[in-house]
Amino acid sequence: MPDSPDSDGAGPTEWATGVGPAVGVGPWADERPGVAPDDPRLDPELVADGDRRNVVDEYRYFSREAIVADLDTRRHDFHVAIENWAHDANIGTVVRTANAFLAAEVHIVGRRRWNRRGAMVTDRYQHLRHHENVDDLVAWARDNDLAVVAVDNTPGASRLETVELPRRCILLFGQEGPGVSEQAQEVATMTVSIAQFGSTRSINAGVAAGIVMHRWIAAHADLDQAW
Repeated sequence: MPDSPDSDGAGPTEWATGVGPAVGVGPWADERPGVAPDDPRLDPELVADGDRRNVVDEYRYFSREAIVADLDTRRHDFHVAIENWAHDANIGTVVRTANAFLAAEVHIVGRRRWNRRGAMVTDRYQHLRHHENVDDLVAWARDNDLAVVAVDNTPGASRLETVELPRRCILLFGQEGPGVSEQAQEVATMTVSIAQFGSTRSINAGVAAGIVMHRWIAAHADLDQAW
């Protein structure tokens, strides 16, 4: 899966680096001597040179395309959307978390280009879709039988901790600071808020996305399939 031409910046490497023990595995011949690498999903270069990518052991030596194909057989019924009117740096974090919880797709609403540094290259394994505006997102959701769940701490919002999230839905997040746009709140099927107890009015958009996605996972996912 090539880098998205709609993303900004080179972003971090896909390869795990840093101080300490090496991450991943070395060349196939060193790790599995005498065993032929005959699985068509394996990448010949990784087999020859080793696989130091930040992927789970299940996918060692797999090509990127093979990993995406396998993920596609298990993706969940929820989607994630985030409004991108002011080039929010949190989008990369949202994409990375959506990959961790195996969202069906991530939808970028507004500006096409987004800062992918926080995604840590997980956008290569996550399906992304762009919408020019909220109306386009809502129309797509309607065509695909998905409820739109806005996430914001506005008056009248349902408590995330007590509400039942729809199984088939798009979890919609707003910009850091202003939150979900008024238009998005008006057209959403429902709006949920995260219980907070401190002095600040809002919670970081990337953190909020992780909380809400995990709430969906707790309600609907088969935890026996988790790594």
